[in-house]
Amino acid sequence: MIDPLFLLEQAVSWLLKGTPDKPSSEQAVMALVNAEKVSRKTKPLYTPSQLKGTWRLCFITGTKQAQQRGGMVLRSGRFLPRWARIELTYIPQIDGEFTERGTLENCIKLGGLELTLTGPAKFISPKNILAFDFTKMSLIIGGITLYNGKIRGGKKSEDKFQEIPLSKQAFFTYFLMENNLIAARGKGGGLALWGR
Repeated sequence: MIDPLFLLEQAVSWLLKGTPDKPSSEQAVMALVNAEKVSRKTKPLYTPSQLKGTWRLCFITGTKQAQQRGGMVLRSGRFLPRWARIELTYIPQIDGEFTERGTLENCIKLGGLELTLTGPAKFISPKNILAFDFTKMSLIIGGITLYNGKIRGGKKSEDKFQEIPLSKQAFFTYFLMENNLIAARGKGGGLALWGR
């Protein structure tokens, strides 16, 4: 069996560095699933500083409801095309021993289109969870700003963010953090791989 970390590093290198070799979608999904299984056994404790910075989305899976079992199963995954840039930026602000407040930015760049969503975030240790809410949006097309302002309650949502229970927030549960890649399961059950 090929080392899951090797396959994930290969996937990141293909997208970010243009290397010719990349694992198949099936191999990438299995590598993510196996890395998550290892994480459940070893229970690594990640820190918000490991997440700090900008990460480019490389690979995603979707989920579908399993009719018979009532659970979730993964759909096949897909690599993002090299011409599309979807970047996640985490900017931390220290707030106590187990929770760190910060700001999360999700930026999508396609040709002359740039859509950026920004809002409050918190990293919850030792569960390795990043909860977030997007409360600001910027839309630029061809260098012209079409919108730059608050969304989804804006300042009110930001002020209430820390009080909202995790079950009612969007979040990622990280199961792998390396210098050049991170991987997580989203609240909806899908898996994602980012690199830098």
